[in-house]
Amino acid sequence: MRMMEILRDIWGTAKTVLPLALILVILQIVVLKKPIKNLKEFIIGIILSIAGLHFFLKGVFMSILPLGDSVGGNIAILDNKLLIVAISLVIGYLGTLVEPALKTLALEVEEVSVGAIPNKVLIHAVAIGFGLGMGIGVWKIINNIPFIKIVIPLIFVIILLIPFVPKEFVSIAMDSASATTGPVNIPLNMAIAVGLAKSLENVDPLTSGFGIIGLTSIGAVISVMVLGLLTRI
Repeated sequence: MRMMEILRDIWGTAKTVLPLALILVILQIVVLKKPIKNLKEFIIGIILSIAGLHFFLKGVFMSILPLGDSVGGNIAILDNKLLIVAISLVIGYLGTLVEPALKTLALEVEEVSVGAIPNKVLIHAVAIGFGLGMGIGVWKIINNIPFIKIVIPLIFVIILLIPFVPKEFVSIAMDSASATTGPVNIPLNMAIAVGLAKSLENVDPLTSGFGIIGLTSIGAVISVMVLGLLTRI
């Protein structure tokens, strides 16, 4: 019975990977009329992708998600707003360093820029912005501040920075924000935010616990734009 559940879960993961792989194969062979290089390696890669994604997601839901919810639900006992914000900032920063999508983006940027934008510099810049966004989001939850009062000023900061930032950094900043919303940060930071909101009195978890991922993404955009300003200076 246990084996059937495991196989069912693996098939559920495979159903998300195989359609994409099938479309790419059809485009390559039928539309573009190009052969698949090293078919054996391609098939092994698909199998490893399914297995890796399955075990990764299983691990996240067994460990990071419940632990994040527990930390968020109990962190309020520290009774120190600045300490709670600082801890949230560090968690956001470290969680971003793990994101595989961000690492892939940073390597692409380094390659296209011929090393002018090192991948480690970009990764840490994004992580700092994400962490700051996480800290701001937690501050919003603790003080029950309306979302609009936080997000509008941050958007104005982005608008003000755009004319002074090199064009390539504006585009990279937008992609970097998307790359941070991956399988590590979303479950971890959302679990902390919702858990914290549920533990506070007079705070609605539905209106206060959600929206924090948007703030972290805005923080990442701003930090990459600041990086672009520093390169110009």
